[in-house]
Amino acid sequence: MSTLVPTWELRARFAQRLSDLYGQEVPAYRTLVEVSTQVNQRVLARFGRAAERFGSIDRVTAERHGAIRVGSPRELAQVATVFTAVGMHPTGFYDLRDAMPQPIPVVSTAFRPHAPDELARNPFRVFTSMLVPGDRRFFAAELEARLVEFIEGRELFAPELLELAAEAEAGGGLSETQAQRFLDLAARSFALSDEPVDEAWYATLSAISGVAADIGGVRSTHINHLTPRVLDIDDLYASMSARGIEMIDEIQGPPGWEGPDVLLRQTSFRALAEPRLFRTADGSLTQGELRVRFGEVEQRGIALTPAGRSLFDDLVGRTDARLAEAAERGGDDAAPPVRTDVARDVWREHLPADERELDRAGLAFCTYTVVESATLAPGVPTDLDALLDAGVLRAEPIVYEDFLPRSAAGIFASNLADRGRRDDAAEGEQRDLAWLAEAMGRPIAVPEELYAAQRAASLERAAARLGLERIDIDRPGVDHAAGRAATAHAAEGAS
Repeated sequence: MSTLVPTWELRARFAQRLSDLYGQEVPAYRTLVEVSTQVNQRVLARFGRAAERFGSIDRVTAERHGAIRVGSPRELAQVATVFTAVGMHPTGFYDLRDAMPQPIPVVSTAFRPHAPDELARNPFRVFTSMLVPGDRRFFAAELEARLVEFIEGRELFAPELLELAAEAEAGGGLSETQAQRFLDLAARSFALSDEPVDEAWYATLSAISGVAADIGGVRSTHINHLTPRVLDIDDLYASMSARGIEMIDEIQGPPGWEGPDVLLRQTSFRALAEPRLFRTADGSLTQGELRVRFGEVEQRGIALTPAGRSLFDDLVGRTDARLAEAAERGGDDAAPPVRTDVARDVWREHLPADERELDRAGLAFCTYTVVESATLAPGVPTDLDALLDAGVLRAEPIVYEDFLPRSAAGIFASNLADRGRRDDAAEGEQRDLAWLAEAMGRPIAVPEELYAAQRAASLERAAARLGLERIDIDRPGVDHAAGRAATAHAAEGAS
């Protein structure tokens, strides 16, 4: 009996295959990886072990997330089969149709590992967007019909690939021969096609949205971007610019500041002009170019609780309001304030200045471990804060493994040639997590439930180590029963 290549190894090989492929197709991505590695080494030299607070340097250096786009529930279900085969499960729901600064006619989920040990082995993620042709704000009924017909008439994934993926999911891996074939077919599915693009059809969709054209204007899918992780995104931005690579105007997400890093910061180099062959109305072929692919990079921080996310959204709103007020006050000659500078002031005013206070306020997700040399003195209260203050427990931040709709839309908007159009008087189409899960035929995990499960499991382990029945945690919105249920649900999903 042949030894199976396990799921995590398939995932690691899959991520490497796609990285190699994208590096060949977009050479500037190789520069991005090189500069990211240099930045991470500088941070490690500067801060030592503290630099690895959000993950070991080996994990961070190897980490990637990708992005792809599909056109229908059928295609989304197929790509889910491929990703689940390598231990990447749908996680989170993102609706970019109302996202600022530019609405995009897609809903999205991200495929990623769930269990902490799987994330440690290889945390590959793919942000996957699906077109919503029925949304009348973007697509008239006639155009929807044409789009649906076009998308239903193509095949993104070979039947053999889907069969191997189903076998890998059912059996927990593939034989070496099967694994090689699976990886060959999977990489081929996400390679940029050299098939001519229908010029008129692509232009029709581009007038509405460049993303719609990238999804429904071609007969294949491809990697839209591949993203390394960096420990200092401000250094990365400056270093790439110093090499003469044009970056988008600003870093998306929370501002850089002296307090704790939260959620996700992202930036990218601008989409590059790539030569593509076009078929004109008379059937002739002509050489042209498209700008749809770019190189993104990310810096990850602490996962926020629902209360933390609510505060984060409030701070984004306060930043928007201050920028709007400044625009109203300023004259024609006044330089507009820089968004990141305004956001940094808002953060300083309203966000706790260190991880401990962020945790104490119930704004961040942490895990808790018993300090090796600590002893539980008689009479010491056994609630969480008392144990932390006494040095019996140590809090470790849970890294945010997911995405931000506004940041994703900001990256997309910064790399699109024009703003497209949307008729706000028309009716949208209802789409939510439950709808997408049913359409895909797979459950979609809620990120906050996964983080809550990690926290609950760590408290149970710590209580057992200290000989306690439980450790009480007085945090806004914390429900012990819900945490235990989330733990059970996460374990069930992982199996």
